[in-house]
Amino acid sequence: MVRHPPRLAPFQQGRVTPLSPEQARRLLSTAGREAVAAAAALDLRPDGRLGAAEAVRVAYGPELGPLALEQALLRERARSKHPRGAELWWTGPALEQASSFEVATHRARRFDGPVLDLCCSVGGDLLTLPDGSVGVDLDETRLLLGRANAEILGRAVSFVRADVTALPRPPGADVFVDPARRASGRRVFDPRAYSPPLDEVLGWRDTVRSLVVKAAPGLDHEALPSDLEVDVVSLRGEVKEAVLLAGAARNGVRRTATLLPGPHILLGLPVEAPAVRPPGLWLLEPDGAVVRAHLVAQLAGQLGAWLLDETIAYLSAPVPVPTPYGRWFEVLELLPFSLKPLRERLRAHDAGALVVKKRGTAVQPDLLRKQLRLTGSREVTVVLTRAAGRQIAMVVQPLSPGG
Repeated sequence: MVRHPPRLAPFQQGRVTPLSPEQARRLLSTAGREAVAAAAALDLRPDGRLGAAEAVRVAYGPELGPLALEQALLRERARSKHPRGAELWWTGPALEQASSFEVATHRARRFDGPVLDLCCSVGGDLLTLPDGSVGVDLDETRLLLGRANAEILGRAVSFVRADVTALPRPPGADVFVDPARRASGRRVFDPRAYSPPLDEVLGWRDTVRSLVVKAAPGLDHEALPSDLEVDVVSLRGEVKEAVLLAGAARNGVRRTATLLPGPHILLGLPVEAPAVRPPGLWLLEPDGAVVRAHLVAQLAGQLGAWLLDETIAYLSAPVPVPTPYGRWFEVLELLPFSLKPLRERLRAHDAGALVVKKRGTAVQPDLLRKQLRLTGSREVTVVLTRAAGRQIAMVVQPLSPGG
């Protein structure tokens, strides 16, 4: 059985109040839509929310008013995930787990015909899939909102209420699954605690034409079945998800990293292990998707770069080769990590605001800033990491776009 986590109603912290089907129907009624539109026109900034709560309560009553205000707040948050997010219907947990529109649209291009979307929630992924696709979920509230979202976007998809674990899966079906990864309002990291559990979902791959599963990007690749392919996806430098591919959805490469927009796709083709050498004139910070997909060696091969340490995902090179897969920094100074020498060199650079990048060190950036007591006028970037097993600090300068 697929169970979705409850949410906390605004202004009533600590009380769990999942949106019921009856409340969803009320929101979707003419009066509910009017209330949501009115709430959206109020001051929804944190300082204005108490006033907004009182206004909607007076205008629309003690039940519909707070529901409308919560929906208006969710729609404001949804703007960052969907170009029409402020028009769509959400629950808090559904919005938290929803794919960004650009990610969902890119993933949907893997399919050329109708898809069976299991655990479809309010339709964030389903509404990007080909016409004729079918969404399945057990949560009646989310299905009600999903149908309304399909009408808003004019999409020819359908919704079915059913237990996805008991649903027949036709042998010729293309299946997409986004298992719930939240419980009691908290993110779940153990794949065995997904709903349905990831092992159960992956067991379906032998009964369908293709299976595509959205999972957390930190998933342990080594624990996955050997016939699965993994694509780690980032959007504007932020890692979003790992996509697990089975059957006809595979492209023949065990690991890939996809950077959006673009897309820029780095393939996990066989390469020689990169050299390990001291830092050169330029440092490259690979995109998080490249790191999570374990493709730093492939990127090093493309760029003619080397590792500073065989366990750390920083690359170095004598010249900055243009690449979408990471960001270059010019190395201005290199020194063994020690607080006093670092403070002296940063003061020589007139450092005030300090950007701290780190890998392979336990240093806490906020504590380091307090210890350094910098009072200069410039923002300076420092990289703390290891080279040949030793802690080092590098004062660096980011390469400007087009530089």
